[in-house]
Amino acid sequence: MAKYIFKRILTAIPLIIVITILCFSLIHLAPYDAIDAMTTPKMSPEMVQMIREKYGYDQPVYVQYIRWLEGILNGNFGYSIVTKTNIFDELATRIPNTIKLVLPSYLTAYVISIVLGLVAGSHKNKWLDKLIDGICSLWIAMPTFWVAMLFIYLFGYKLRILPILGMHTVGVNALSDFLLHFITPYLVLTLAFIPDNVRYVRSSTITQYSEDYVMVQKAFGASKAEIMFKHVCKNVLLPVITKLGMALPTLVTGAVITETVFSWPGIGPYFIKAVQGMDYPIVMIVLILSSTLVVLGNLLSDILYCVTDPRIRKMG
Repeated sequence: MAKYIFKRILTAIPLIIVITILCFSLIHLAPYDAIDAMTTPKMSPEMVQMIREKYGYDQPVYVQYIRWLEGILNGNFGYSIVTKTNIFDELATRIPNTIKLVLPSYLTAYVISIVLGLVAGSHKNKWLDKLIDGICSLWIAMPTFWVAMLFIYLFGYKLRILPILGMHTVGVNALSDFLLHFITPYLVLTLAFIPDNVRYVRSSTITQYSEDYVMVQKAFGASKAEIMFKHVCKNVLLPVITKLGMALPTLVTGAVITETVFSWPGIGPYFIKAVQGMDYPIVMIVLILSSTLVVLGNLLSDILYCVTDPRIRKMG
């Protein structure tokens, strides 16, 4: 098993390097560069050139990339060209805020999805399956920002029982105040995460019920509950558990729209403002962070699969 995991880690390292090259190159191919965000049409060409030299944008692209990558490896993410703030410090403050919102939402959705997916899959093509699948299809079609604004209108404006924006009331830092601000975006995110996971569990359940071992168990007189909890659940939960690894990038960049709508001080508003202000250092760091988490999520899924499936261990 250790050999298998080591091979997967060695595969992930060059992939992350390729991702950094692609992100850096795509940003530099954009029609506007970072200098455009720091200069005005009234500035003289000499002044613009001085700014370009100050930030190293007069150097060849490969030199800029090496310096940028070296800074990232040393924990120096650079500074925002718009606000002049340290990007690392901003991320260190905002990422925990995002995790506080996304992690409980995803775990809640995950548990609910397992239950609903198992119920739907075990009642294939029956009214209960059609009801659950129909609701999931309807909810997938609803944009997250629209649902968020609907909740704001209903709970914040119409009923006036929950705060509309932010993570805390200004000047208040109590847990009760945080929970009041937390409820609405938590519900929106939980509902957003459920449909896709339900369909994944449902599909896995239907696949397991079509296997020969289920037919054999029925022939031996096993009850539906016995087949479900002793056999089907174990085989369904194996890929479901490994899917947890794929949720890793969700912890950081999985709530960009919801955070922006609710003005939650996480990665979402920070990234959106950076895109609007052509703040390329921030955009590149967030893209690299998100892409790296995707690779690490795949790696974590492989490790979980290796731990839970004995057949994979033998491959090492």
